[in-house]
Amino acid sequence: MTSLNLDVVPRVLSIAGTDPSGGAGTAADLKSITAAGGYGMAVVSSLVAQNTHGVRAIHTPPTTFLAAQLQAVSDDVTIDAMKTGMLGTAEIIETVSAWLDDHPPQVLVVDPVMVATSGDRLIDRRAEHAMIQFCTRATLVTPNIDELAVLTGATPATNESEAIAQASDWAATTGVSVLVKTGHLTSRRITNTWVGPEGVRTSAYATRLAVTSTHGTGCSLSAALVTRLGAGDDPATALLWVTDWLHEAIQHGEALNVGTGQGPVDHSYRSRRSLVETPPTASKNPSETPSLNLIQGEVR
Repeated sequence: MTSLNLDVVPRVLSIAGTDPSGGAGTAADLKSITAAGGYGMAVVSSLVAQNTHGVRAIHTPPTTFLAAQLQAVSDDVTIDAMKTGMLGTAEIIETVSAWLDDHPPQVLVVDPVMVATSGDRLIDRRAEHAMIQFCTRATLVTPNIDELAVLTGATPATNESEAIAQASDWAATTGVSVLVKTGHLTSRRITNTWVGPEGVRTSAYATRLAVTSTHGTGCSLSAALVTRLGAGDDPATALLWVTDWLHEAIQHGEALNVGTGQGPVDHSYRSRRSLVETPPTASKNPSETPSLNLIQGEVR
């Protein structure tokens, strides 16, 4: 298991849609950032009425409010790393792009939310074109197999070799790294492969699990990965840790008993397990024991 560098707590901003059931979007991003050792912040691009069965409705606030959220954060907080998720319209993408011109992060991971795992298009053609251009700003893009096909103008890959070939060509052309994920293919072994502009590759592996709690895995992976990169991990170290953590989170997701559809992963399983493995030691000196005193509404 790869160890975290706990000396650095990166300040990570997520720009994405919401999920009131907590499994995807900004909710999943913030849980993943925390699990990966970062401090999470979130700017909401869209309000999404969804649960473990799917999306029911989407409300998009005015982009002036999106710009106000972005400016409020950047006026006050140094952002070490940033990821984007659902940027549902061309206007939203243009607003985020304009802000990035003035506030470029050291690390930018783009989860190009364009095509659902079902194959359904999630944004219109104009927004799709804007997202393809937006991806060229990234340090790393994390498309699913169908989104990789949209980025590259190809037909969806049917195996890992085809997907890596598509990613290699696009990375070499744009100078942006691509994470090729085979979770949506059918092989028993799942591979996450970092493909760099120079053709450099590093891979992490996991075994496919026969579970249904996979809601928000794309959001969670990209958010955890940007956190580790923001902490200074090299791609290989970051990818190994995140792949291992997410596999464990998927493995224990069903035990959460959240929803009756495609449930969420258990982002906090590893941290809860560590509490059991290393219980806190009680102080032997009563004067060193912390206390909570409530006096006239004050906490002391």
